[in-house]
Amino acid sequence: MGKIYTPKELLSVLIGFDTTSFRSNRDMIDFIVDYLSSHGISSSLGFNDEETKADLISTIGPQVAGGIILSGHTDVVPVADQNWNTDPFVAQEKGDKIYGRGSCDMKGFIAVVLAMIPEILKFDLKVPLHLAFSYDEEVGCLGAPALISRMLKDVASPSAAIIGEPTGMKLVNAHKGGTMFETTITGCAGHASQTQNGVNAISLAGRCISFLDRKAEEFKIKGPWDDRMAPPYNTISIGTIEGGTAHNIIAGSCKLVWGCRSIAKEDAISLMNEFINYCNGEILPPFKKISGDTEIFTTEINGIPPLMAREHNPAEELVLQLTGKNEILGVAFGTEAGLFDDAGIPSVVFGPGHIDQAHKPDEFVAISQLEECSLFIQKMAKWSSEQ
Repeated sequence: MGKIYTPKELLSVLIGFDTTSFRSNRDMIDFIVDYLSSHGISSSLGFNDEETKADLISTIGPQVAGGIILSGHTDVVPVADQNWNTDPFVAQEKGDKIYGRGSCDMKGFIAVVLAMIPEILKFDLKVPLHLAFSYDEEVGCLGAPALISRMLKDVASPSAAIIGEPTGMKLVNAHKGGTMFETTITGCAGHASQTQNGVNAISLAGRCISFLDRKAEEFKIKGPWDDRMAPPYNTISIGTIEGGTAHNIIAGSCKLVWGCRSIAKEDAISLMNEFINYCNGEILPPFKKISGDTEIFTTEINGIPPLMAREHNPAEELVLQLTGKNEILGVAFGTEAGLFDDAGIPSVVFGPGHIDQAHKPDEFVAISQLEECSLFIQKMAKWSSEQ
């Protein structure tokens, strides 16, 4: 007989696996594989190069085209330097809330989907439900591309994907993308008393940052805008800066890591091109006269595509039909939905919990949200059986 858990019980188990992104998630995946197997459901795993992490694909129902993907990531953000009132990896139920790292983002959704397996199996599904659980979402959605590629190769063409990130069980059909850039600056080192003969790479970095600050203000004033997102315009953030050797040496090198959260992918690419042109045309020329080796080199190091609202989106239509709700939101945070959608699988974001409860000490999800999600999954199983 298959193992039985309530969503609360299963969430407690999943929270107990410390799947912080720099750690392995294999124990959690092994648990899920064993649980699904107890219900007669097989799993297909994919691994990172070191085989320390695994993703999972499982299908419930017939092996036919048109299935619905229910997707979540298994990793969580670190708890270091956060002041928790409870052990973050031991679930604590207090009132209507379950506390623990990942309770909201996003083991709550995974727990509900898994706990509802016995209920789903009561229905004679005509439309398959595909489970897709990834790794390394919290460090730039690094694991999802391989998972999606495997799905497109091994699974009969799915018609839609629902990514269960915390949206308060409200439908999201658009979110910003996130593109990360690395700018490496090569100056000319020398004695700090002879600045006329050197090129200070940190000073050049300051000019780069000033340009990006002006562009950020321009986005704020001129748009583009999507009023459903907060903030409703593209944003630019300087993440890290490293450079210099000592106070008495002209800094010969500096590195910036910065990013753009954009409503459309082309906005970030246009920004990068404009930045490169400004560096080459405005910043570098006078310093090239001091040292011909002076360079500013920028490259994209990671990108999560935005989720763009589609005119016809089967995932959106299904969620609206099953929930009876009409409200559709856009959000500023990125998810793997943009990657699924980019791969040709119409996607939405829809799951329990609220984003302002995620990534914080004493992270929690409301039990009422888990219950609402459970009802949604039950309705989806019934819908599948009626097609």
